[in-house]
Amino acid sequence: MGKNEFLTPKAIANRIKAKGLQKLRWYCQMCQKQCRDENGFKCHCMSESHQRQMEVFGQNPHRIVDGYSEEFESSFLDHMKRSHRFSRIAATVVYNEYIADRHHVHMNSTEWATLTEFVKHLGKEGKCKVDETPKGWFITYIDRDSETLFKEKMKLKRVRADLVDEEKQEREIRRQIERAEERLMSGADEQDVARPEQKSFLRSDGNDEKIKIKLSEVRKLSSAREKGESSSSRLVFDEVENDNKSQKVVKDEVKLPKNGGGRSALDELMREQEKAKERNNRKEYWLCEGIVVKVMSEALAEKGYFKQKGVVRRVIDKYVGEIEMLESKHVLRVDQAELETVLPQIGGIVRIVNGAYRGSNARLLAIDLKKYCAKVQIEKGIYDGRVLPAVSYDDICKVVQ
Repeated sequence: MGKNEFLTPKAIANRIKAKGLQKLRWYCQMCQKQCRDENGFKCHCMSESHQRQMEVFGQNPHRIVDGYSEEFESSFLDHMKRSHRFSRIAATVVYNEYIADRHHVHMNSTEWATLTEFVKHLGKEGKCKVDETPKGWFITYIDRDSETLFKEKMKLKRVRADLVDEEKQEREIRRQIERAEERLMSGADEQDVARPEQKSFLRSDGNDEKIKIKLSEVRKLSSAREKGESSSSRLVFDEVENDNKSQKVVKDEVKLPKNGGGRSALDELMREQEKAKERNNRKEYWLCEGIVVKVMSEALAEKGYFKQKGVVRRVIDKYVGEIEMLESKHVLRVDQAELETVLPQIGGIVRIVNGAYRGSNARLLAIDLKKYCAKVQIEKGIYDGRVLPAVSYDDICKVVQ
């Protein structure tokens, strides 16, 4: 029987030793071969097969290293996504779990020499949240999966919708309370002149017993509301029993809306919708047909077109306009960088050329010279009648009528 054949004890012992994870410094990534000691790794490096692989590596080393780096990073992040998707964990723990597979891509074949460099790379690329502590580097996986983002977006949308519904209910309750208080005040002033401090009413359930309402509390409530006080007020109802043996006082606290307080959920939702509309409709180009512009090109000053007004008849490639001059009727091609918007007189019609309400026509109501903005009211369309208090001069332009 030959030496170290397949079923010999020595061969079996070697296979058992090879099953476990060996030292990573004695692993050849190009040949994908693990050596058990330094002597074995040295012998492998002198072998003919290893020399052929190194010749292949020498032809394009950067491409091979970059490929191993990408594979190592993707495998590491996949392990993070599967095992520690929502937890903050030490980088060494994740790395030890990752290298448990003896066929993984080893770090000595990548562009990173140490785990610290690799962790910093993940932080710079925004793929993980990285923080350094006295106990070492800790990382948190940033889930950028489209399905997860969609679920989070839908969840946030449902929460906001619930807040809006609650806000609407609270407003309706406040309106009903205010109407009830007004009816109580008007009824008390007309019917009780001799005893202004309290009034008796019959119960609405058919019982003949009377309910006494102290009007002083109602007046305190109305005076507090006029002064803008944010503290809660109370209406006190005295319920008198039929046998006149006991009296029971029921206090109902009514929360008043704070003047100048924080924004409600409905206001926040509307504000975010306006911001989203602004982001979607804000473009680098603003030229459109039918508006009056002023030529600010100094190169055309010699021909007498500098600071002259014209009408945009056609837009070419979004940034160049064919301008028909109002005085000479000449047609020029001018880039929008050399044009300026024109404002009409108060009451004139303008077109919103950029921003949230891009493309809408509006009426100029007022001009604020200090803030370089104007107040306009949209005419026609789905936003008919909406007033925009502060629109930049650059976002509106006079329309030819």
